[in-house]
Amino acid sequence: MDITNAQRARVLVHALPYIQDYSGKIVVVKYGGNAMVSEHLKDSVIRDICLLQLIGVKVVLVHGGGPEITEVLGKMGKQSTFVDGVRVTDEEAVGVALMVLAGKINKSLVNLIELKGGSAIGLSGLDGHMLEAKIKKPELGYVGEITNVNVKPILDVLDKGYIPVVSTVGYDDAGNLYNINADTAAARIAGELGAESLIAMTDIAGILKDKDDPSTLISSIKVGELPELISNGVIQGGMIPKAECCRNAIEWGVNRVFIIDGRVPHAILIEMLTNEGIGTMFTR
Repeated sequence: MDITNAQRARVLVHALPYIQDYSGKIVVVKYGGNAMVSEHLKDSVIRDICLLQLIGVKVVLVHGGGPEITEVLGKMGKQSTFVDGVRVTDEEAVGVALMVLAGKINKSLVNLIELKGGSAIGLSGLDGHMLEAKIKKPELGYVGEITNVNVKPILDVLDKGYIPVVSTVGYDDAGNLYNINADTAAARIAGELGAESLIAMTDIAGILKDKDDPSTLISSIKVGELPELISNGVIQGGMIPKAECCRNAIEWGVNRVFIIDGRVPHAILIEMLTNEGIGTMFTR
């Protein structure tokens, strides 16, 4: 469908209040799910992020990469084992996680942003003592629980006009490496930054009253409502830790947190720059 110049102008005018609201503020995007796998969706996400940078939003991109870690371990003949959805990570596996997350994925995202006209610098949780961690559970091996976050490297990169692209590996005082859940890391980083928003990209439409009916999307949730939504089964399974990350981010100082469907092209722009939005917003 062709769009006339007048229609383009109306779109920009309608977006203006939202652009003014976000300009100069920090927005953390947690990037994962199908939006990292599909080349079409990846192109959409990167274009959204570059546009936000151009209109003055200070974007921080935090990414995971579990499927690619599994793929590389498989090529090495190493079977991945999971406990409650968390990968058991021995010393060899955490080395692979570092290689995949801080190397292949991180630098490919930096490259894509640059190719789309943005400016980015890749960081890992090891850079500038950004993510300090400890063992989360002994049975999980080198899976980390964050003990301290130093956001100065991120702020330095933002101040120089770049998009920080952050891979979620950390370390402890003994020099041990840890793979850290990207949802948890993004929430903690956003809180330490005092971000205006955290946008968590998932493979679902948001929080649904009926998980099988997209029309039952809950557009807004106050964090105080979460216990009841969990107890009555509206939020269940894998969505519970994601919702808890949203609550934690709010408690750590983020103004608004969004769970959006990364399978929808330009979901970030729809959520941020329109009056309808696309997912579920968590507020204080």
